[in-house]
Amino acid sequence: MDEFITMDHGSGGVKTSELIDELLRPAFSNPALDALGDGALLCVPEGGRLAFSTDSFVVQPLFFPGGDIGKLAVCGTVNDLAMCGAQPLWLSLSAILEEGLPMDTLRRVVDSIAAAAKDAGVQIVTGDTKVVERGHGDGIYLNTSGVGVVRCPGLTPDAIRAGDQVLVTGPVGDHGAAVMLARSELGVEADFVSDCMPLHRLARAAWEAGGVRCLRDATRGGVATTLNEFTEGRSFGIQLKESRIPVRPQVRAVCDLLGLDPLYCANEGRMLAVVAPEQAQAVLSALRGTSGGEGAALIGEVTERFPGRVTLENAYGANRILSKLTGAQLPRIC
Repeated sequence: MDEFITMDHGSGGVKTSELIDELLRPAFSNPALDALGDGALLCVPEGGRLAFSTDSFVVQPLFFPGGDIGKLAVCGTVNDLAMCGAQPLWLSLSAILEEGLPMDTLRRVVDSIAAAAKDAGVQIVTGDTKVVERGHGDGIYLNTSGVGVVRCPGLTPDAIRAGDQVLVTGPVGDHGAAVMLARSELGVEADFVSDCMPLHRLARAAWEAGGVRCLRDATRGGVATTLNEFTEGRSFGIQLKESRIPVRPQVRAVCDLLGLDPLYCANEGRMLAVVAPEQAQAVLSALRGTSGGEGAALIGEVTERFPGRVTLENAYGANRILSKLTGAQLPRIC
């Protein structure tokens, strides 16, 4: 195989076939993909209801502490399906490659995708590859679409009621801070990594504990922006307790250095759950007993005060409004 991506790899001819046969198909091999049809033919569990999601990934740098664009692409779509109450099963993978991309870089990304898919229990069953001229891309862009079977229907902000409790599955802001440090030239060293991980196991643990109203992964815009999506135009608000929100000291220090707020930093492995009050402790225990959820915390409550708003109560009992993020706090984060 060639040492670098060339325009021929996107031509649909011999080089495209080599890329598929020598790199992509061996990495993701399964019967649905190996048929190499225009789409995948999949057996749907009888009587099942499907969830479908798609996302694109343009993060820079391609590799960062705790992850890379390949792992991010798998986890991002797996997590979107899990937030719909679905068990993720199948993914598509489309790659836009820039001419001159080192083949070793692509191989690293492909290996990461394969490892992440195996960890999440999903198969890459169809895909597409295009190549753009040198200088017209940014190394590699990825798109993944996913299909899953719904196991816990009805997870929607419409189900939220006053008195419900708000939980998060772990410390917030890790991904945004890790990517920021990897991209910067500040010379700052830190011992934390991106939180990038699949959330379907944590989602299932929450469903099985019962009482879950709504789930979301707090990606771009962070916890504050995600919760605003719950309250916009509603008769209820969400009041967070600042003292209860877990933030690693290293993340807080980096955010303070750059004038950022961890509540607006992107996460790629943290789930927010709104839960009926009588089940909140059971869900919290279930999350803490599941790998990746050991740091879960109860951080707030749905309230009829400040309808349509998300507020943050500090140690002195004063509240400030957390609005949606405006602009890009950290561009090219996922």
